Amino acid sequence: MKWGIDMNVFNKSAKGIVRKTAVLRRTRLAALLLLVALTALTTACSAGSQGGNEAAEGKLSVVTSFYPLYYLASEIGGDHVAVTNLVPAGVEPHDWTPKSKDLSLTSKASLFLYNGAGFEGWVGDFLQGLDKDSRVVSIEASQGVDLIKAGETNAGTLGAAEPAAETGEQPAQVDPHTWVSPKSAIVMAENVKNSLVKADAVNKADYEANYEALRKKLSEMDAAFRSDIAALPKRDIVVSHEAFGYLSRDYGLNQVAIMGLAPDAEPKAQDLKEIVDFVQNKEIRYIFFEELVSPELAQTLASEADAETLVLNPLEGLTPEQEDQGENYVTLMERNFQNLKKALQ
Repeated sequence: MKWGIDMNVFNKSAKGIVRKTAVLRRTRLAALLLLVALTALTTACSAGSQGGNEAAEGKLSVVTSFYPLYYLASEIGGDHVAVTNLVPAGVEPHDWTPKSKDLSLTSKASLFLYNGAGFEGWVGDFLQGLDKDSRVVSIEASQGVDLIKAGETNAGTLGAAEPAAETGEQPAQVDPHTWVSPKSAIVMAENVKNSLVKADAVNKADYEANYEALRKKLSEMDAAFRSDIAALPKRDIVVSHEAFGYLSRDYGLNQVAIMGLAPDAEPKAQDLKEIVDFVQNKEIRYIFFEELVSPELAQTLASEADAETLVLNPLEGLTPEQEDQGENYVTLMERNFQNLKKALQ
């Protein structure tokens, strides 16, 4: 296998991607802080029509922070709920922060579902900025999941990229990517079901039935991962960012990440060299990338290591094309399952 990796090229590529994201994050953080201060003045003129329409329909109004929770709430709520997802299709949730219209919409809702575990860095200021007379109930959907502390993911000694200094953010204390494992998704689905039942006890029977149907799908998926993935000869997966800790822990895999818990965490040149060595020494055939962030580093790394690239979706959101095609959490997780089977042969 070849070796001719140019560390200067890697540094330039990585820093360019990270620097662009860091500037966007600083701008969005400043805007959010200003937003909280001005919410009282802007709420009346920025209220979206969607919230009013939901109330008129007589459905339970639910707002979710990102796609996996939108899917769970929609599946379990069925015809009794009107669910609005804050992060648009095609947008990476790590890079998104709310606007005044999002505060207004959420203030009028009955439930606000967010992942927690540090995933939504903006949520503290967001909750403080809600209307003072809002009756929305906020639910942290990851409650009850056995959280993985930062640095304790199945990432071996490689891929431990540090957060970019330019962001000025504190390193994550826990891995927030709970939903990526079907086993954890079952816990989160039950939390969503319980929150719907508490908010709308009249339709409890339907929520319970919808939850059971979804739990069956997730349990079958969990069983398939446990049986089929466990039977494969290889255990190592090289991924674009460290989003697969729960998947790795629950199904006996070893995650090696190019970037850290956030997809803009800057990889060091030495880490990249070690990953290329690792890929070659372990004869890994595929390096996984995801669809909502640039695949540039994964593709460059694959080229240097004589490997190919393959999608492993962290299920943080849908692309516009996936949304148009009716893709959802289950169909994308099934694709992850098939791609893992292909890579671990």
